[in-house]
Amino acid sequence: MVEFALPKNSRIDKSAGKTHAAQAGAKRVRRFRIYRFDPSTGENPRVDTFELDMDRCGPMVLDALLKIKNEVDSSLSLRRSCREGICGSCAMNINGQNTLACTRSCEELGSGDISIYPLPHQPVVKDLVTDLTNFYAQYAAIKPWLQSRTPAPPDRERLQSKEDQEKIDRPSACILCACCSTSCPSYWWNSERYLGPAALLAAYRWIVDSRDESTGERLDALEDPFRLYRCHTIMNCAEACPKDLNPAKAIAEIKQMMAERQH
Repeated sequence: MVEFALPKNSRIDKSAGKTHAAQAGAKRVRRFRIYRFDPSTGENPRVDTFELDMDRCGPMVLDALLKIKNEVDSSLSLRRSCREGICGSCAMNINGQNTLACTRSCEELGSGDISIYPLPHQPVVKDLVTDLTNFYAQYAAIKPWLQSRTPAPPDRERLQSKEDQEKIDRPSACILCACCSTSCPSYWWNSERYLGPAALLAAYRWIVDSRDESTGERLDALEDPFRLYRCHTIMNCAEACPKDLNPAKAIAEIKQMMAERQH
C-alpha cells in the first residue's frame, strides 16, 4: 500500500470542503472524499465529500466519479478514456494506492469511505488531473523505437523466435499510466534525474529485443548515478502496476547487464 503524499506546492486546507448528500430514501449509500484543487483560483486544496446511492451507480470507482461529474458537480476534473484498463488515463490514488479508477470496483474497497486523490508528488493541473510532462519526456528519452542498422528484408517483416518474443511480451504491456513511477520514493525525490520504473521498463523492453541493434548505446545512455541507480528495489512499482508487471525486476536485469559488460 502506498501512502498518499500531497502534490508539489500544495497543502490541505482542513477548514474548507463541501458535502453533497445522496437523495433521501437511498438504501446503499457510499461516501466519496475527493481532492479538489484549482491552481488558477489561488485557493488552497480541499476535500469535498459526495454521497451516492450505489443502487443507481455503476460498480467501478470511475462510474462513481462520472456520476458525480454528470449529476452533482460538473466542475470536477479527471482524465478517462477507454474504461477497459488499456489507456491508463484514469490513474489516480484511491484509498492510498495508485491504481486505475476504471478497473477498481467500489465493492473491493470495503465498506468505508473511498478517498480519491491525484497521483502523488506530481504538479496538479486541476483536481485529479496531474501534469505528466516530465514523465512522458523521460519515456521519450529512452528512445522507445526499434533502432537497427541492418536493412529490413524486402519481402517480409523482421522476424524473431517465439522465445525472443516472449522476452518482450510482458514489458510491452505497459500502458504508461504512471502508477508505478509515482509510487516510487526515489522518483518522488529525484524525478528530474531518475528515469523511474516506467521509463526503465520501456528501456529494458528495447534492450532485450533481438531485432534491436543498439543495445550498447542504450546501456551507455543509462550509465549514470541517477538515471538508473536510484532504484533501491523497494517494489512499490510492482505492487502498484495495474497490469501486474514488474519494473523492479527489469531494472535489476539492466543493472546485471551493466555489471557483466564491465568484465
